[in-house]
Amino acid sequence: MEKKTDKNVYTILFAIGMVVVVGSLLAFVASSLRPKIDENKRIEKQQNILYAMGIHENDESSVAFIEDAKVGDEFSKYITHQIVITNGTDVKEDDQAYLIDVKKEQSNAKEGKERRLPLFIGEKDGKTYYIAPIRGKGLWDAVWAYVAMDENMVVQGAYFDHQGETAGLGANIKERFFMDDFIGEHLLDESGNFVGINISKSNADPLNNDKTDNEVDAIAGATITGDGVAAMLKKDLKLYLPYFKTLKNN
Repeated sequence: MEKKTDKNVYTILFAIGMVVVVGSLLAFVASSLRPKIDENKRIEKQQNILYAMGIHENDESSVAFIEDAKVGDEFSKYITHQIVITNGTDVKEDDQAYLIDVKKEQSNAKEGKERRLPLFIGEKDGKTYYIAPIRGKGLWDAVWAYVAMDENMVVQGAYFDHQGETAGLGANIKERFFMDDFIGEHLLDESGNFVGINISKSNADPLNNDKTDNEVDAIAGATITGDGVAAMLKKDLKLYLPYFKTLKNN
């Protein structure tokens, strides 16, 4: 006599049952972890924003963020406004602006939809900082940054990161020796035109003393990553230019 378990229908039903059970377990785990994942994203983004405006725990050479337990209080202390810019100069306050997905906003723009530009305004030692999140493409995958500027679009600090650049080469965009070079660099030329900052192998200023040449030294062996960073700075930060022009008129 043929056993019931030998039939194909049993195998199919068993497989369906396993899919349902495993799928339900994965959905439950994902749902349970969602609050923790969202909290980690908040902490990371707030740490990056604060780092760009010089709120960190660095020593002479390493990168050290404000510790997780303190970042919420420090963010509230130093970030006085979170705004969202649309159509160049339309501004509204949004205390959840740090949660805006820059990648998604870039995709919206490509599809002809409205793009929202988050901007974080901070105060430290009597000075105002404007921190913009930007995103681009490196050699292998995405690169992104948080760039702090003053009202003249002079860089006051920056934090760079990447998805999968080569260790010891393009991955060095998140090292102090590269990021610190941007401090004091001008995004505008002497006539007030936006030109961005080039990552140059032929830069004749290896000590980075000239902050008005719109250039910093490239990382050896990371030309394509550097070009991606430069393109990101020019493409995304230029979108904020109309807003900064309104600061001059106020």
